[in-house]
Order: sequence, then C-alpha cells, then structure tokens
Amino acid sequence: MNDILFLVIGLLGGYLLGAIPFGLVFTKMAGLGDIRKMGSGNIGATNVLRTGRKGLAILTLICDIGKGAFAVFILGFLSPYAAIGAGLGSVIGHLFPLWLNFKGGKGVATTLGVLIMLVPIAGFLTCATWLVVALLFRISSLSALIALAMAPLYAGLLYGGIYSVIAIILAGLIWFKHADNIQRLLRGVEPKIGSKK
Repeated sequence: MNDILFLVIGLLGGYLLGAIPFGLVFTKMAGLGDIRKMGSGNIGATNVLRTGRKGLAILTLICDIGKGAFAVFILGFLSPYAAIGAGLGSVIGHLFPLWLNFKGGKGVATTLGVLIMLVPIAGFLTCATWLVVALLFRISSLSALIALAMAPLYAGLLYGGIYSVIAIILAGLIWFKHADNIQRLLRGVEPKIGSKK
C-alpha cells in the first residue's frame, strides 16, 4: 500500500513541477508576448528559438529538462516508486498543464530530464540519439520521435523491464503529442530547426 501511496505522491508532485510553463514565462518576461501566438504555438524551446532569442531558447531548454530531472531527484528521496511517479507526473504536467487549459508543450525536454535522472545511461543515450538525428536532418520532431522510440530499448537492456515500461509510456505520450508533426513529416513539410514557421 505504501508503494501505491508513494507513486501517487510522486505523480502529484511531479505534475506540479512539470506544469510550470517556462517558455511562456520567459518570453512574457522578455516582453515578447505570448509564445502560444507565435510560430508553432508551442511553449517549448524549439518554438522559443523561432523568436530569434537563442538565449531564451537555451534557458527554456535547461529549465524544461531541469524540472523533469528535479522532480525525479527530489521525490526519489521518498522511494523508487515516488521517483517513477514523479517522472511520469512531470511529463504529464508539461503536456497538460491545468492553468493553460491542459494545452502544454510537446514534452521532449522534460522527458529527457526524467530519463537522465531515472535511468542515467539510457537517458544520455537517448539524448545522444536525438543529437545525431538532429545533426543529420535538422528536424527537431524527427529527432525526438526516433530518440524516444529507442529509449525503451536502452532502458530495458540497461535497467530492466519496469524501466522499459516507463520509457514506453513516456514515448507513447510524446508520440501522441507529435501527431501533427508526424503528418507534416509524412508530407515533407515539417520545418527545420531554427526556421520561423
């Protein structure tokens, strides 16, 4: 019973941390307005980069990664189940934040932060996969989809079945949120990293 309780606590705590919309906060503080009305309408680092403010995009990326990693780290002191719950909760919070009418970001950076803290080697391999694909094709969504598709394999081989299951759930959430991107990729019209679209 305690394990279930810790899992729920982790989910709730992780959700609250994950739901902090750093991209929206930083662009408003910089006087750029509502990031949801620019570019793709997403609140993540890729869309912040479309404002031309690379510093803000990097800061958003760091904070979005950081909130996933921090959620797992801080709640992990309670139990491994709390850490797992926090990881899932932080990604769900980023994707579906209550205070933005459940319309959040795509969750890639936060998911990478969760994986880095929860399954470090698998997390870094997932990041490396993202980087390699990004360098080859310069398409953020394609990089994310391929990297997250590989994450369950990395987690399963290095950390065992339960972590592979968690990675599958996270990858499923990311793929779900990238439905429009997948359609554009299939049509060959997905914008590249740094474009204004």
